[in-house]
Amino acid sequence: MFIYYTFNKVTVHFSMSEIKKDEKDYKQRIRIKIKAFDHKIIDQSTKTIVDTIERSNANFFGPIPLPTEKRKYTVNRSTFVHKDARDQYEMRIHKRIIDIIDPSGKTIEDLTNLNLPAGVDVEIKMQ
Repeated sequence: MFIYYTFNKVTVHFSMSEIKKDEKDYKQRIRIKIKAFDHKIIDQSTKTIVDTIERSNANFFGPIPLPTEKRKYTVNRSTFVHKDARDQYEMRIHKRIIDIIDPSGKTIEDLTNLNLPAGVDVEIKMQ
């Protein structure tokens, strides 16, 4: 079984045995999940995170785009009559994942001091 990632029109494929073998070699891993409603803001914030990781010379995978979550809401236009008249609204949540392998103390300190724009939800997990 192979996993395919496409970044900037370059496709990279890994076999599952390679990924499992590589995961055993890591002592520590940080997974950063980024969520936002606007795709421009999430791309900007992932770029700043990747730049700070590159400045600290840490190895990382990503940013890996995850499927966009779409929440759809249907609302009646009128309060009492005309049940066939409805409005439909959609909320899109864009997601990205970045994995940092064997981060140094400087990397963790730089990530905690980041100043990201409003509307971006960042979740950091150490594994």
